[in-house]
Amino acid sequence: MKKGKLVVYTGYSGVGKGTIMKELKRLDDKVRLSVSCTTREPREGEREGIEYYFVTKDKFKSLIDENGFLEYAMFCDNYYGTPEKPVDELLEKGYNVFLEIEVQGGMQVMEKRPDCVSIFITPPSFEELESRLRGRGTEDEETINKRLARAQEEKEFEKYYTHKVLNDTPERAAREILSIINEA
Repeated sequence: MKKGKLVVYTGYSGVGKGTIMKELKRLDDKVRLSVSCTTREPREGEREGIEYYFVTKDKFKSLIDENGFLEYAMFCDNYYGTPEKPVDELLEKGYNVFLEIEVQGGMQVMEKRPDCVSIFITPPSFEELESRLRGRGTEDEETINKRLARAQEEKEFEKYYTHKVLNDTPERAAREILSIINEA
């Protein structure tokens, strides 16, 4: 069986990574999204073990001490991290495993696993990004402003990613991503 590809999949907060991921899964049954751990509270509709493993900060720090993460970072006062073992198990089964992570984590994975495919998702404009963040209706004004400020910082990391994909429509972006994966 052919081993799957590890995909570092990142971009600005609110750029539509989750929407594109739904389309990727619909188009290709070999696409798997790694389930990350986080210390933030679940958003409405999120389920334990599906979108995230929701853990306490103490539990997260314990996993860091055990070298149990492929990557981890703090973002907007919460930890996020990718447990390494389940990712490797899926790759061995031939799945293409996407790590939907922020830029700090992406840099960690690219250093640790230089054979990964790195993809940075961009919005049509920063005005559109702000509109998408506000349109989600899941965060207060302070959090939206933090995310917008962070997006300006994240812009500096685009150059480290092998592939940049514009999210003008999730369907087109997903097709482009699958083409990148198949050629890698």
